Amino acid sequence: MTNLAYAGAFMALLGVALAGVIAFANRRLYVYEDPRIDQVEELLPKSNCGACGTAGCRNFAEKVVAGEILPAQCTVNAPAQNTVIADLLGVDAGSVEKRVARLACAGGRHVAYLRARYAGHTSCRAAAVVSGGGKDCAWGCLGLADCAEVCDFDAIHMDTHGLPVVDADKCTACNDCVEVCPKGLFSLEPVSRKLWVACKNLADGDTAEASCEVACTACGKCVVDSAPGVMKLENNLAVIDYAQNARAAKQAIERCPTGAIVWFDNPNFSIKGAESKKILRQNELPLISA
Repeated sequence: MTNLAYAGAFMALLGVALAGVIAFANRRLYVYEDPRIDQVEELLPKSNCGACGTAGCRNFAEKVVAGEILPAQCTVNAPAQNTVIADLLGVDAGSVEKRVARLACAGGRHVAYLRARYAGHTSCRAAAVVSGGGKDCAWGCLGLADCAEVCDFDAIHMDTHGLPVVDADKCTACNDCVEVCPKGLFSLEPVSRKLWVACKNLADGDTAEASCEVACTACGKCVVDSAPGVMKLENNLAVIDYAQNARAAKQAIERCPTGAIVWFDNPNFSIKGAESKKILRQNELPLISA
């Protein structure tokens, strides 16, 4: 019994000593956290999408409370909700220009040729590793909807020709579609950028058009028709200098023969120029080898 008593006493003293060490360490190592961080986090959408440029909603809350960013940088929240956050913190909600995901491809099945039909796991990423996915244009959208599936905001759906269509009203610029596309066709653009090149084909003009009827042929008409410096040809593709975009005008699209250069009248609706070819076909094009 005596040994048991000694053992019990030792364990009790050890427990008290360890508790004291922990209490001391807790006091010395304690880091104060502003309680408003929890409050702000509760007012955020908890989507952790990264559209704000931070690691997630908790990190966003920390930065807002610290005054490093403004509430309006959360583009998933409604403006009224961001105003609530601003009022809680006694700061200006700020304003951030809306950005949307845009696709640099217009080559649906009715205008873009296939050289082979892909059969396998229904995924653009899987198809891309099998000889590029079967599309004759090596840069073209594969149309297997990885972008639509990864979008948590139901902002992307596939049209009848196998191309993703972005609903700008629902898009939060979360970047998921940008990251998942194996062809790198999506980018996040401010809605004020109305001029857009809906193509990424780097082949020469004849080769590009032989693969896709709406490909950029690098004819240079858009460059000539734009204000100096707004557009240029680079690697057989028309490129917009967005630093000059304030001078971009709708006239740049008018003589584009294939309609690869478009103008967004509003974030959900793009138009082609007057001289662009009119394509009425709705059926899928045959295989090139057929």
